[in-house]
Amino acid sequence: MHVQPELRDPALVLAFKGWNDAGQAASLTLDIVNESIQSVPLADIDPEEFYDFTVERPVVSFAGEEKRSLSWPNNHFRFGPIDGDRELIVGVGVEPHLRWRSYCESVVALALDSGVQRVVLLGAYLADVVYSQPVSLTGYSTDPAVLRTLSVASSSYQGPTGILGVLADAFEQEGLWVTSLWAGLPHYIDATPNPRGALALLQKLTECLDFRIDEAPLRKQAAEFEEKISGVVSSDSELMEYVRQLKRRNFAQ
Repeated sequence: MHVQPELRDPALVLAFKGWNDAGQAASLTLDIVNESIQSVPLADIDPEEFYDFTVERPVVSFAGEEKRSLSWPNNHFRFGPIDGDRELIVGVGVEPHLRWRSYCESVVALALDSGVQRVVLLGAYLADVVYSQPVSLTGYSTDPAVLRTLSVASSSYQGPTGILGVLADAFEQEGLWVTSLWAGLPHYIDATPNPRGALALLQKLTECLDFRIDEAPLRKQAAEFEEKISGVVSSDSELMEYVRQLKRRNFAQ
């Protein structure tokens, strides 16, 4: 803990780089939120117990002409106001490799100690979707009415899960209000970050927690991204035919 603030009706929103973050859409969303609310450091989780550093290696970079710095895989929690009466805690990290139960206990303890009652988890996955159509979101909530209000389809996924799924269960066990939102992004587009996915997540996040952020810069990035991807698709006949098949399949459904 860097500080011990008295937070007003705080909500917690989390995203994790890696398996849960196709196109870096979820982590980009929270980078934008952090910048918008001018968040400041709240806490970090020491990576030593939770990472295999041969898988997620520390990074060396130059901080000056001859000085080098070493950055370890990190889990940063920041906070800032979203209006005159509420704060938001924003957590962005790298999915841990080890001791998921202990890791989740640390995150849940931070939430409870901070007075959090509402948690939103953001993720993105690769899917058979048409790149030019509106980004499709699915989700889960302890209050099903939330998904109906957001016009988000309830996820029917069953199978292996990432840290977001485990955290959702841990928060729910503590009786917290939990909503998970996932953006489906085209698997055939190898472009990162994906601002279209981030924009879709940002819009639903702000609607879910009832606060406002200037979307104009991200909208511009999303439009430029779509134009760039359209150029890539139109210049590749095989890719263009694949997209046509996807459109026909979606129309048939």
